[in-house]
Amino acid sequence: MERVVFPENFLWGGAVAANQCEGAYNEDGKGLSIQDIMPKGIKGAPTEEPTAENMKLVAVDFYHRYKEDIAMFAEMGFKVFRFSIAWSRIFPKGDEEKPNEKGLQFYDNVLDECLKYGIEPLVTISHYETPLHLARKYDGWRSRKLIDFYLTFCKVIFDRYKNKVKYWLTFNEINSVLHQPLISGGILTPKEKLTQQDLYQAVHHELVASAGAVKLAHEMMPESKVGCMILAMPTYPLTPNPEDVLAALKAEQKNYFFADVQARGKYPKYLDRYLADENVKIEMEPEDVEILKNTVDFISFSYYVSVCESAKKMEEGEGNLIGGIPNPYLKASEWGWQIDPIGLRIVLNQFYDRYQKPLFIVENGLGAVDKLVKDESGEWTVEDEYRIDYMKQHLFQVGKAIEDGVDVMGYTSWGCIDLVSASTAELKKRYGFIYVDRDDSGKGSLNRYRKKSFYWYRDVIRTNGNVLNIE
Repeated sequence: MERVVFPENFLWGGAVAANQCEGAYNEDGKGLSIQDIMPKGIKGAPTEEPTAENMKLVAVDFYHRYKEDIAMFAEMGFKVFRFSIAWSRIFPKGDEEKPNEKGLQFYDNVLDECLKYGIEPLVTISHYETPLHLARKYDGWRSRKLIDFYLTFCKVIFDRYKNKVKYWLTFNEINSVLHQPLISGGILTPKEKLTQQDLYQAVHHELVASAGAVKLAHEMMPESKVGCMILAMPTYPLTPNPEDVLAALKAEQKNYFFADVQARGKYPKYLDRYLADENVKIEMEPEDVEILKNTVDFISFSYYVSVCESAKKMEEGEGNLIGGIPNPYLKASEWGWQIDPIGLRIVLNQFYDRYQKPLFIVENGLGAVDKLVKDESGEWTVEDEYRIDYMKQHLFQVGKAIEDGVDVMGYTSWGCIDLVSASTAELKKRYGFIYVDRDDSGKGSLNRYRKKSFYWYRDVIRTNGNVLNIE
């Protein structure tokens, strides 16, 4: 029996995003976000206005049920809860001078509820929910003007919550903007009409905004810790052919670039060659070089899949948000995402070796179709052994990475309560430890039920990972 040991101060918890769980899309002064016109997630075209088919308009109604949900997180023993602040709840259009007080008060209430149970908040400032007005008027992050709007948003929430929030993340999965410009960058121009110049200019604006947020946070909240958030996807060569190894290296550099800038404070040299080959010349203001030197305190990331890369043109996996060739040695989830627990240990080692900064796994989990059944005592539950096995295998590898010497701050399981999928906008693709009674047609009581994994994760946290032994 192999054992793993976690640090005493390890932050166990779960994660959600406002647009996927809150609902109440037009209540208490909230403006529209890009998510309100994306009823099919990344798979379909946006609509002109919100439509009833969009599950995110109600989602799982966390807006009205946050007390019940946070109480259940506390019952599991959460040390940390990651959630995002909906930008359009604070600034309905995104470019106003004065914030919406009712929006600010809602997050005060959520934070107070977390702190009541001793749960540390981990707040994502921008999580795939750019205000729709900024997308329509400025084409999202293609415009440099969004930097100032974003930093105004940061100033307001830093000032309001400075005594309640220690841990902040600037942008969710910032590297996904190259592949999903609407959901990630609020860019309404169709992807096929965007050039590499357009995309990398938008990336630059986000990177400057992220560094500006770090600077602001350190000035306004000296005790705060600010992290970047990367979509981590370790890339293996499909074969030992050196051409495949080189192709894998180049693919990984496109991801590393985002963390390199935010952790090291400048653009890496290897990017110069790529941008030159693509005829991209990033337009910078004189102050940008200095602003980028405001580096993050830690690096957080999501991890769901690894992929392969080849020098030959091959079909990419359908489930992968940012491309990649399927690995013939791995099984896949119901949505085509390949399952690779060891890949998590690999990426932890790679990131720590590269940056020597603390790491935080802020998304990891299994999306699956769950069936609500009655257990032996007559209580409704979900027998999700498949999720328990997935998480056990991944958390075991986190323990092995800690043995390797990696400084891992914590782990927040994605979708600790069922929510609407970002990629497909479905409710049937469930991640949570808590089942929410709502289906893809919008029917259901919204009642909450503890899955079998709820009790398993409670034991993981209670024992600080001591139950993760593997034969």
